Amino acid sequence: MRDGQAVVGRDMAEQTRFCLDNINGILEAAGSSMEKVVRCTVFVTDMSQFSAMNDAYRNYFPNDPPARSTLQVAGLARAGLVVEIEATALA
Repeated sequence: MRDGQAVVGRDMAEQTRFCLDNINGILEAAGSSMEKVVRCTVFVTDMSQFSAMNDAYRNYFPNDPPARSTLQVAGLARAGLVVEIEATALA
């Protein structure tokens, strides 16, 4: 994840938390919340790190998590990124 020009977080768990913190901030600014997320798509560069991503992800959706797809990709838009998350939420 990027904060200005720097990638934030060196591993899957840190980058997952950064993604979800950003999603949370965007949702709150729009008058929504993480509780209103109905679907997430997670893109990872290394499926062997799924557990680290999933453990971090679970903290943001402890009850009734939204539907989720997780896909392994060859690479992401910026060097150093290992995870990207897109979310769909209700207003």
